[in-house]
This record gives sequence, structure tokens and C-alpha cells, in this order.
Amino acid sequence: MEYSPDGTELTESCSAIRYEKGCETKLEKPTAREYPLTIIFNGCQLVTMLCSPDSLQDLAVGFLSSEGFLLSKEDIKSITVDKIRGVVRVQTTDNREITPDVLSQRLISSGCGRGAAFYSITDVQNSVVTSKATVSVDEVLALALAFQHASPVYQETHGVHSAALCRGSQILVHAEDIGRHNAVDKVFGRCLLQGISTDDSLLITSGRVSSEIAHKAVKKGIPILISISAPTTMAVQIADKMGITLVSSVRGGKMEVYTHNWRISHQGINTRFGSCNAFCQRK
Repeated sequence: MEYSPDGTELTESCSAIRYEKGCETKLEKPTAREYPLTIIFNGCQLVTMLCSPDSLQDLAVGFLSSEGFLLSKEDIKSITVDKIRGVVRVQTTDNREITPDVLSQRLISSGCGRGAAFYSITDVQNSVVTSKATVSVDEVLALALAFQHASPVYQETHGVHSAALCRGSQILVHAEDIGRHNAVDKVFGRCLLQGISTDDSLLITSGRVSSEIAHKAVKKGIPILISISAPTTMAVQIADKMGITLVSSVRGGKMEVYTHNWRISHQGINTRFGSCNAFCQRK
């Protein structure tokens, strides 16, 4: 059984029957917990999402930051986490109200665990990501391996996604969640709360890169976005237009670069690093 740093159970044991090679076996399987969380922003119930029951403050702050409700840590007056009721209350220094027109802009997303986002599908920053940060093929493949080993709940259950903020081949912030968007928001929330800059950084995710994930990367000025899985066409278009290097299908000693490949050093194409196939089935 896996626990969060504060002692929260992240998995539960569920009974199952395995059928394999003509044999039937009863077993107890560790299974990822699913937890409903409501975010209340300045007294307004903004959204209820399904998530893993850890790092709830990071998740709420990351979500609000990604959706444009928070710009910096200084915007936050108070945060209250009620784990029993599944509620995070965030109060800002300006006490601004959420207007009906903002709530009407919800976009039904493609993410697991996430019901809606609060931006237009064409709402990306006007400023292109111009960071000159680069990374080598060896560093990307090394990151993928380190990323795999940094995900204990996935290793136990195969039921969660992961995300991490990295520089070079070093993982600075890592998070797991049943939802791939949630995992990214946990990373960005922790960065905002701890004053960790996302400039000149890499974002790696276990799930597919959709337009929502690309949009989050643009808003945080991420120059290099890496996925163990695949991108959608709209994610590729956003990355190309906004100056992000999009790398996908990082497994088995290979990777695919869709946009702005000038940030990728061609050294190490035939590397010594092993397979990352453990992640390739996450959708």
C-alpha cells in the first residue's frame, strides 16, 4: 500500500480473479484511490474534479494558475484544505468575484478526472516561448528512465499518470495522479507555492499531450514538452505556433520530435539507455 508524505492512503486492496493460461487465481490487487475534490474560489464553487487524494493544495493552486485565476503566490490570501469533506478553499487578496460569464466559458476537456476548463480553445498566450534552452537525446532518454522510477503508485497499480518539471536530466518536481491534467497542475502548483521558476525547464508527462496540456505549457513558458505517449494534432499545432519543442513516444531508446527540433542535440541517438516500455500503454 502506498501513502502520501502526510500519511494519506493512495491505494486500496481490491479482490480480483486472474485468468491466465487456463488457470484461475484469486488475488488482492493494489488499486489507485479516486477522490472527489471541490475547489471554492473566493466563496464561489468553481469546479469538482476527480483526483488522487494527495497534494491537494498543489492541485488547487496549479489548477487555478493554469486557468488564469492566480498569477503569483502573492495573489493568495489564504488556502484551507478540508480532506474530510474534499474541499479546498482559496481566497485571493483582491477578493474578486467569479462572474456568470466566466463560468459559462467552461470547455469540456478530454482529460481523465477533469470535467471542464475555463479558457477558449484558441486562448493561448500572445507571446511565443523564446527560451534558448536545449537538451540532448541522451538527457531525454535518461529523464524517461528516472521518471519511471520516480512513480511508486504507478509501479504498484498501473493506474495513475505522472508529470515532472526538469532541468537537464534532473527532476525538480514530480507528481502522480489518476488524471494526467491533475498531475501537471500539481507540478505547477508546487512550483508557484515554492517559488520554483518554470523558465528554461522541461515538462515531462506520462499521458498523451492534448491541446489542454500544450496550453498549460505555453502559459508557464515551458520550452520543451516531453511525453512518453503521443500528441494530438491540435497540441502539435499549438506547440509549433507558440515555439515549444514537442517530443513524444520516448521509449525503447527512441523518441519523436514534432516541433522546433533545434532545441534537441543530435548527440546520443543510438544510446546506451534501456527501454521505457512500462509507460507506453498509458492513454
